[in-house]
Amino acid sequence: MSDDGLPRAYGAPVLRARIRQVPEDFIVEEIDAFEASGAGEHLLLTIEKRGMNTVFAARRIAQWAGVPESAVGYAGLKDRHALTRQRFSVQLPGRGDPPLDALAFDDAASGEALHVLGAVRHARKLPRGALAGNRFELTLREVAGEHAAIEARLQAIRDRGLPNYFGEQRFGRDGGNLARALAMFAGRRVRREERSMLLSAARSELFNRVLARRVDDGSWDRGLDGEVWMLDGSRSVFGPQPFDDELAARLAAFDIHPTAPLWGRGQPRSTGEALALELAALDGDTAQRLRAGLEAVGLKQERRATRLRPSEPGWDWPDVDVLRLRFALLPGAYATSVLAELGSVF
Repeated sequence: MSDDGLPRAYGAPVLRARIRQVPEDFIVEEIDAFEASGAGEHLLLTIEKRGMNTVFAARRIAQWAGVPESAVGYAGLKDRHALTRQRFSVQLPGRGDPPLDALAFDDAASGEALHVLGAVRHARKLPRGALAGNRFELTLREVAGEHAAIEARLQAIRDRGLPNYFGEQRFGRDGGNLARALAMFAGRRVRREERSMLLSAARSELFNRVLARRVDDGSWDRGLDGEVWMLDGSRSVFGPQPFDDELAARLAAFDIHPTAPLWGRGQPRSTGEALALELAALDGDTAQRLRAGLEAVGLKQERRATRLRPSEPGWDWPDVDVLRLRFALLPGAYATSVLAELGSVF
């Protein structure tokens, strides 16, 4: 069991460590999903920022360009307490590009900084989710634990993968988004942008409950009777269908993954043993209220892979108590899930 109360695939923690003592301890770089078109009414900016979140950076870009915030696009949200590199688009029709040096700044007092790494014209606004993934370089300090045990755990994660939990970021400070989601379902009015966040938190909680049950019984990375499968790197699903040697080979090769529901209207696609597990995990008053609320707003049943495999894995020890991790994740996966399988990182 981890600090967030979720069961973990690899058992007892093998380390305790600190992270984010400086923003450079948590480096995130978006993996672009497309090349810029080179022409169009949008300016596609590659930004490196330190000590600020994505929304704050987008607001600054809008002010620099003299446009409303709605004219700025970005593919994903990035944390404030990190050094991040990501793309933004800003709509500038029929006008020249403002001077880039007027956008950049570096405030030593606050630790906030923004630098423009590249700028090119593009035909469309950058939509949410338009990225191929994220690369991470995480530095853990004051590491307590045996190096051999830590490296064995990292090798197991590299070879087998790990449970694809939604991270604690989805649930707000002290998990408060769930209580707010329940209040919204009970009739409390919320702003449109808050509504989307609370719906995501409710769905994520239900998914995590199903995945926790599958981690407990060891089925998070194997197929159950009635399993629905997801293609690796895709949202495409298929099944249920009888498990055979071909599916077994594809599962072992990480070409496909088991799934759990992202709740909405209608019956889950799973059947048999898989469906029974899902419904049992989502019994109880709170889960029932979350399910009813998601169904009432009209969301449809979807699926998410229960298994996550980091790509480009690597690690080294810059000092005896400093561990540096490198890996890449697909969109929607959380670096905190990797850290949680190692132990307590705070």
